[in-house]
Parts: sequence; structure tokens; C-alpha cells
Amino acid sequence: MNKLVKVAGLVTAMVIADQTAFAQQEKSIKTGDVPKGWHLLDKTKDGYHGISLDKAYEFIRTKNLKSKTVVVAVIDSGIDTLHEDLKEVLWVNPKEIPGNNIDDDGNGYTDDIHGWNFIGGKDGKNVKQDSYEGARVYHMYKEKFAGKSIDTATLSAEEKDEYKMWLKSKKKIEGEGADEGVDLGMLKRALSSAQKSDSIMRKALKKETYTGSDVDTFTAVSSNEKTAKGSLLYLFKANQMMETTNKEFLEGFEEFVSGEERKAEAKEKAPQNYRGDITKDNEADINDRNYGNPDVMASTPFHGTHVAGIIGAVRNNGKGMDGVADNVRIMMIRAVPDGDEHDKDIALAIRYATDNGAKIVNMSFGKDFSPQKKWVDEAVKYAESKGVLLVHAAGNDAKNIDTADNFPNAYMKGSNEKASNWITVGASGDPKSGGFTASFSNYGKQQVDVFAPGVKIYSSIPGGNTYGNAQGTSMACPVVAGTAAFLLQYFPYLTPQQLKYCIMKSAQVPDAKVRKPGTEEMVALTDLSESGGIINAYEAAKVAATLDPSGKKASPKKSSAKPTLKNKKG
Repeated sequence: MNKLVKVAGLVTAMVIADQTAFAQQEKSIKTGDVPKGWHLLDKTKDGYHGISLDKAYEFIRTKNLKSKTVVVAVIDSGIDTLHEDLKEVLWVNPKEIPGNNIDDDGNGYTDDIHGWNFIGGKDGKNVKQDSYEGARVYHMYKEKFAGKSIDTATLSAEEKDEYKMWLKSKKKIEGEGADEGVDLGMLKRALSSAQKSDSIMRKALKKETYTGSDVDTFTAVSSNEKTAKGSLLYLFKANQMMETTNKEFLEGFEEFVSGEERKAEAKEKAPQNYRGDITKDNEADINDRNYGNPDVMASTPFHGTHVAGIIGAVRNNGKGMDGVADNVRIMMIRAVPDGDEHDKDIALAIRYATDNGAKIVNMSFGKDFSPQKKWVDEAVKYAESKGVLLVHAAGNDAKNIDTADNFPNAYMKGSNEKASNWITVGASGDPKSGGFTASFSNYGKQQVDVFAPGVKIYSSIPGGNTYGNAQGTSMACPVVAGTAAFLLQYFPYLTPQQLKYCIMKSAQVPDAKVRKPGTEEMVALTDLSESGGIINAYEAAKVAATLDPSGKKASPKKSSAKPTLKNKKG
């Protein structure tokens, strides 16, 4: 699962054992600053490279267009159904009676009021953590291939795929010819050190919960306080999470370390069946579909709550923040654990969204292996046949996914066929806070369609009335999904292919070169994505207005030039 970058850059920062070094380096960090909600702003009016959302709504008003409600499914970790900025926009199944323990609408999912939880049990238990797909694949085929001389000429096409996938997992698990990852012992010591600094800071600040900004303004007196402040401030700033609380930050850190521990354990023993022990379905049978439960909040709603807020948090209500779209209903489909999601759950989640009225599906997750990709591909094609747009996060490994596997993706297994209803999103930033491209974002001229703001994005988080920053392609993805929903609200005749066309055609191409993620190399954004641009809702709305209900183009007016960005031509 490509989670939000709770710990982006932490590994590099944390391997420095000397806390004094943290304090010294903190002074040299230049993260810049952007205001809350910068991703919605306009470069010309506000000075930030957001999506020009206010201008987009102003344009819509000049057209006197009425809005039609759009259902957006969010396949994720869960959602805070009681959040002040989200409870009004939750999708409600009109054919289901809450709490009567009857499948009133006959869709196979009892009491699915706001969506469905595919990683839950009928007894109400829910999957929280899970293993990594590479470990599952490694042990799934270990007995079949390990220690044997394999003549690939004798294998069937399916077995060749299995063998190739197993060899890849073997390298990942055993570290043969591959990067063996972080030093787990050093990582644990770094976590312990951060926890110790947190203890000192809580005592010094005289409160249990604080943010990076609180640390920044705190005047340390003792040497212990100075060291604790320096180390924590470095981590907050390095991750551009100054508004995140210490509890959220350390929770993310602990989850990261726990995940690395599970990866290390995978060399010696097969991963625990976290999911199957709870869901009780036959994971090998895609037709065994009626499992799970209706608890879409469960115990891990941070990620999904943040994503949902970006798409459709109530606008102009004076609370927290504004979502992109102003007339959506969020359908939560819980299928993403702390670990790697399972292909069966994702395939069925896409089908559930499609069958229950979603027109756009946000998918802020991903992994390196997909043993049942065929099931996911079939679900994608099903959604395509029903006019549903799928929006997927490119991932946070600063890698070229034209050459490195990243699942799910738009390409059908065993062919060059590309789903026409699919958008893959990379993460952009602002020059004031690191540059046009996010340092962590995956990229790919063929695989990535467009970039969207994904750095220091302010949105809803669990707690009823709480908000905070997070970053990752997980945040960029709902910016695009929200924009697609906004377009579909006011141009309800647009097909998924036309929505994608509007977003790609209008993407704003930086005049200057951008940093290739993970390197210091400067390249054109056209080298990192198909559109070569960053999404802009205003420009996309203008393109949408040139398409009539038949799909034909009207005669568009020539768009005005941007001072630092230009419209993508062709």
C-alpha cells in the first residue's frame, strides 16, 4: 500500500544517531511555506500553483449551469463518518434500511448504508494490519520453485508468469541483487530516540498533544530540551508536516517500523493470514463475494478521511477546509489495510462502486505485486463498460513506473491494451515549498497521465472536527478525482474518456524544467508524464464547455497565456 508520506525522508533523517546532528541540520532545511488550502489557489491571483478552483466556479456561474449530484467512491482504509465536514456528504444507500440486519436491496451486502468493508468479518471484527504482497507471493510459490532447476520451456504461460513473479519476490525478500532496505536495528533506535524526545517535549510544553509549529515557537532552556526540539523539529520540517500532531507523526513512524519488521520476518516464515482469519472467505474464488461488514470507519480511518475531505468536504461552511467538488456524495469502500491490499478486495470494491451508482472511483493505494491482476483488470473493464472513471495514485517511491511495476495500473495483463477510463496521478508541489514535482512522487511518460498538488495538503482527519496536513500521491489523486467530479456535476453528459480528455488537454505545462523525483536532474515535465502538465480545474472547465452533449467539440475561444505556466497544446 502506497500510504501518504507520513515518513517521507525519515529514513535518511533518522539514521543519524547523534541528536546534536539533528539540531544542527534543522537550521539548514529549506521547506518553504504554503498556506492551508494552497492546492486550490491560482498562480496569477494568489501566487501559488494550485488548481485555480475559485476561477473554475466563477466560470461555471457565468454559464448559469446547474449542478447534478455525483457519487464518488473512495477505496481506502476507512472514513470518520461523524466528521463535521464529511457527514453531510456521505453517500446513503437509498434502498437499504439501517441496522435491520437485512439485505434490503438484494445486492449481497447487508446494511451497506455508506458503503462496504471488504476487510471485515461478519462478526464485526476488522483487519487493521496486513502483510506485504511480495512476502505472500514468495511463500505462495516457494515450495513449487525454490531449490529446483526450472526449465521454463516446459512451463505453461500461466506457470511462466508465476515463476517470473516468484523470482522477483525472491529478490525482494532475500535481497539478492537488490537493495536490502534500511537497517532495522538503526531504525528501531531512531524510533526510540524520537519517542524519548517526544516525552521531553510534552513535559516542557506541559501538554500531551502538540504540533510541529508548537515545537518551532517553543523556547528551549535545558540542553535536553534543546536536543529534543532540534531532533523533532528536523523531522517535522523534513516531512513538511508542521501542522501534524506528535501523536499522528509518531503513529506513522511506528507503523513504518512495524512494516519493516514484518518484511524482515518474511525471509524466515510465511506471513500471518491477517485477512483470511477475519473475513473467512475463499480468497482464491472471486465469485465468493458476500463477505465483509458495513463498518466503513473501523479503527484506521486517517487516510480515507483525509482523501475524502480533499474530494468533497463541505464547501463554504466556515469549518476546517473546502473540498474540490461542491455536490458529491462519498461512498467509502474499505479495502486497504496497513500493509498491502489484496487483489480480490480491490476487484470487488471496483465492482461494488460501479453497481451502486459511483461515477468516479478514487484509488489512493498501490503495491509492487499483483498475483490476481486478471480479476482487477476484469473489474476495470466492467467499470469502463458502465461509464465509471477510475483515478489512481502513482505511488511514493520516486521511481519510473514505466519500467518498475506498480499495481493496479491501466494496462491489461498480457497485452498492450490500456483502459480508457483510467487516470494515473503524480504529485506536484509549489516552487515555494520544494518545486513543481514532489521529491517522493513516482513518474512515467507512459504510465503517469498528469500531476496534481500532493505536498502539504490540508484536509479532514479523524476526530470529528480536526484537520491536518498530509502528503503523497495519495493526496494528489483525490485532487484529480474531485476535479473530475466537479466537471461531471456541471457537464453530466461527459463520458469518462471525455473527463480524462478535459483534464489532460488543459494540464498546465511549466515553462521551466522540473526536478526528476529522487534525483537532482532537471527535466521537462513532459518527460515524467503523458500530459506533461499539472491539473487546473479552471482550464479543464473551459475545455469541458467546448464539448456538447453529443461529444462533439464546439468552437473554443483562444485561452489567455499564463505568466509562468502555459496550456498544453495538442
